[in-house]
Amino acid sequence: MNVKIEVHSDKAIKDLDRKVEKVLEVVPQEHLRGLSKIVVADTINEPRLSATQRATLPALYHPKMAGQSAWAEISLSVLAPKEKFPKRLLSRLALKSNLAQVVERERGRPQSSLAQTLQTSTGQIRSEVSQKVQSRTREKMSRRDT
Repeated sequence: MNVKIEVHSDKAIKDLDRKVEKVLEVVPQEHLRGLSKIVVADTINEPRLSATQRATLPALYHPKMAGQSAWAEISLSVLAPKEKFPKRLLSRLALKSNLAQVVERERGRPQSSLAQTLQTSTGQIRSEVSQKVQSRTREKMSRRDT
C-alpha cells in the first residue's frame, strides 16, 4: 500500500491505523493514485478555515501543490466526540463505518478533479472540432456555389 497513515491524535482508539488500512484495502489502487497520506488528528489544523468549520468538518482534502503530494486529513473530534457515556458508546460503535465513509469520500477527490479536468479538456476539443467542421463545411459550400 502506497498511502501512508499517520495518527496524530491524543484519543486512545484501538487499532485506528489498521481500521483505515482495512478501508483502503477495498479501494482499487488506481483510485488511490495521487494520494500520498491520510492524517488522522484530533482536529483539522487549517488556518484558512474558520473556527466553526474546523470544529464541524470531518475531513479535509489537501490537493497537490508545488513540492507536495495530495493528502487528506481526518478529524476525530467530529467522528468520535467526547460525550457522556451513551453517546460516546454509540459514536465508538459507529466510528468504523463513519471512518470508512470519510475515507471513501476523500479518496474520490483526486478522481473527481481528474474527471473534471478531462471533461473540461474534452469540451474544449469538441468545440475546436465543431468549429473546424463548420469552417470546412462553409468552404465546401462556397466552392459548390462558384
